[in-house]
Amino acid sequence: MAETFDAGRLGAVPVGGEPFGTALPSEPLGARIRWAVTSWRLAAAMWMRAQFAYRASFWLTSAGNLLITSLDFVVLVLMFRHTGRLGGWSLPEVGLLYGTSGFSLGLADVLVGSVEELGGRIRSGALDVLLLRPAPALSMVCAERFTLRRLGRPVQSVLVLGWAVHQLPGRWSAAHLLLLGQLLASGTVIFGALFIGGAVVQFWWGEAKEFQNSFTYGGATLLRYPPGIFARELVAGVTFGLPLAFVNWLPLCRILGRPDPLGLPGAFEYASPLAALLSAAAAGLAWRAGLRAYRGTGS
Repeated sequence: MAETFDAGRLGAVPVGGEPFGTALPSEPLGARIRWAVTSWRLAAAMWMRAQFAYRASFWLTSAGNLLITSLDFVVLVLMFRHTGRLGGWSLPEVGLLYGTSGFSLGLADVLVGSVEELGGRIRSGALDVLLLRPAPALSMVCAERFTLRRLGRPVQSVLVLGWAVHQLPGRWSAAHLLLLGQLLASGTVIFGALFIGGAVVQFWWGEAKEFQNSFTYGGATLLRYPPGIFARELVAGVTFGLPLAFVNWLPLCRILGRPDPLGLPGAFEYASPLAALLSAAAAGLAWRAGLRAYRGTGS
C-alpha cells in the first residue's frame, strides 16, 4: 500500500515563525517518531535505488572503503609488535575498544552522517528545498544522499569485535553479552546525537564541519585506546561533558573487570542507555533551536 504524506507535517520554516511540523501537541510523541522514521526510510530507499543503478561502481567503492578503514586496526597491531600491553590492556582488549567505538560511529554515520553537510546546504539554498517537503526536516537532512558505502566501517569493526571476543574466552556470561549489545546500541545513539548536535552549530557558524568532526571521528579515535593512558581531566571531560565514555570505556571496564580511572560508582558502568537518551533529547532540542533561528537564503 502506498504511503501518504500529511501536508500538516511540513518541515518548512516560515519567516519569523515556528517550524510547521516540529511541534504538534495533538499528536503523541510515538506517532511523531514513527512518522520521522518512515520519512527517513522512504528518502533513504530513493537514494539507494539511485546508487544501485551503477552496481559495479557501488561494490568497488564499498570494498575500497572497507580496505581503507581496516588500515586503522593494522596500525594498532603494528604498535603491539613493540609492546605487550598498552596502558595495561592487551591487544584483544584494545580490539574490544576499537570494535565497539568503530561500530557505533560507523552505524551512526550510515544513519545520520549526511547531516554534517548542513552548512553547505544552507549556503547553496538546498536546505530551503528540503524544508518544503512534506516530511520532518531532520529526517530529510539525515537521509539526503544516503549511501550504503559507509557500511565499510561498521562491517570491519564487527569483524575486529568478533575476533576480540574469540580471543577473550571465559569472560562472556549472558549478562556480559547483554551489556555488550546494550553499549553498541547506546553508542550508536550517542554518536548520532553528536553528529546532529555538531551540525546544528552550522546554522550560526557555516564552516563548522571540521569542528563537528573533532567530536565524532576524533571521539571515536580517542575511544580506541584505554582510558588509563589519558589525563584524568580528559577522562572526566568525556564522561560528564560529552558522554563519550559511555560508548565503551565504562561498560567495558565492567565486562573486563577493570576499575575506571575516575573511581565512579558501579552504576555508571550500566548507564549507557540513560546517557544515550539524554544525548538524543539534547540533540533534538538543539535542532529545534537551529530551525527557529534559520531564516533561509531567499533562493
